[in-house]
Amino acid sequence: MSEETVLTERDGGVLTITLNRPDKLNALDVEMQRLVRAGLKEASDPEVRAVVLTGAGRGFCVGQDLNEFRDAAGDVATRLRTTYNENVLALRALEKPVIAAVNGAAAGAGMSLACACDVRIASEDASFVPAFIGIGLVPDTGGTWFVTQLLGYARAFEWLTSGRKLPAAEAREWGLANEVVPADGLAARVAEVAGRYAAAPTRGIGMTKRLLDRATRSRLEEQLEWEAQLQAAAAASEDFREGVAAFLEKREPRFTGR
Repeated sequence: MSEETVLTERDGGVLTITLNRPDKLNALDVEMQRLVRAGLKEASDPEVRAVVLTGAGRGFCVGQDLNEFRDAAGDVATRLRTTYNENVLALRALEKPVIAAVNGAAAGAGMSLACACDVRIASEDASFVPAFIGIGLVPDTGGTWFVTQLLGYARAFEWLTSGRKLPAAEAREWGLANEVVPADGLAARVAEVAGRYAAAPTRGIGMTKRLLDRATRSRLEEQLEWEAQLQAAAAASEDFREGVAAFLEKREPRFTGR
């Protein structure tokens, strides 16, 4: 295993970003945050059409490395604004699907990062833990926003203020995880899903993300107008022309993401 605490690897149009401190269950420190940001910058390359975020070893990410936090917490608000928040915004700004391959515990900010992704495919060994309240903190890294979007206010409040460990199967029942697979089949299933997204019309998916992000805070009239504007942009894409041609010619489309 490389000494780099965040690894990136490309396979065709899929970029995998791996948090790589397995001995610490991929707890985040300042250097990891910097490398995550570099990975997300790489993910913005137009040749990347799907992104996977995962963890090395038996954990996805257990959030902030509390040893670093205890020794040099500094200005907590500034730390959040310049590391976690910037990375969440960069992740959400990607105009392509982002899949969290949750291989183990996703706790604290790690839970928030998983929820910031578009799709969560979890191993049977995975769990989601809103660990903040257990140490007297509030959820951050977008956790309150994403969990409320996924679960609704009542369930989000109950869960986030309890700190209860949510096993993968229950996360699937709640709608927090899209899919749960056996641990030894996680990598293959994620590769299959990521490959399918990488072959899809990337611009259409990216614009769909924008519409969904706005849907819960827009009036109907605003959403209809936004749909009209983005539909016009989608109709001007090469993938739209290819999709129509493939339909008329009764063949599978060959999308390029343009």
